[in-house]
Amino acid sequence: MSLAESWDRYAVGSKPRRTVNATGDTTWLNWTQYADHGPNESVLGPVAGSRVLELGSGSGSNLAHLATLGATGLGVDVAPAREAAARERWGSLPNLEFRTAEATAFLNETNETFDVVLSIFGAVWFVDPNTLLPLVRSRMALGGILAFSHLAPGSQGRAPAKAGLRHDHSPDEWRRILAGYGFSDVRVSLIDPPEGMTVDTMLVRARAA
Repeated sequence: MSLAESWDRYAVGSKPRRTVNATGDTTWLNWTQYADHGPNESVLGPVAGSRVLELGSGSGSNLAHLATLGATGLGVDVAPAREAAARERWGSLPNLEFRTAEATAFLNETNETFDVVLSIFGAVWFVDPNTLLPLVRSRMALGGILAFSHLAPGSQGRAPAKAGLRHDHSPDEWRRILAGYGFSDVRVSLIDPPEGMTVDTMLVRARAA
């Protein structure tokens, strides 16, 4: 089974995101696997007018939220079912586009430049950083923001291990890896789970130097 087929099978079995969150918002950004938990888009700074790329954009909900704040968004996902779901739900929003592609293939082929690159339980977790990060940096504007999240190393959660090898790294390892590929001001934090849950989320933010 190919990578795209594996992720497509996982995507088809996923539950759609709610239409509103606990506070009644119709769009929102969520860095963790838990609903209504963790920081919001302020991690990225102001996004209005920014060109945003999400690698592993899923159903498009996080990117759509940034589009409502004035960003121009492009979501890339390897699973065709994800693009279809994203277009169906968010196709009416302006300045928002979704494509089916493997992350490194897209980065190798595009000549676009981005101010913000996101990976929320996405490509940064599943693609060798020694392959992916140089490509990401090459497509980022100077001073741009790379931000990604995944389960804390050693955690067992809902993300599909069967879909590929996870690249779990400690905070110090991420700082070293990112610095080696042209990123600075690397900030790593662990987000505690909600009460009654046990799995932390690691959130990493870095600037294209």
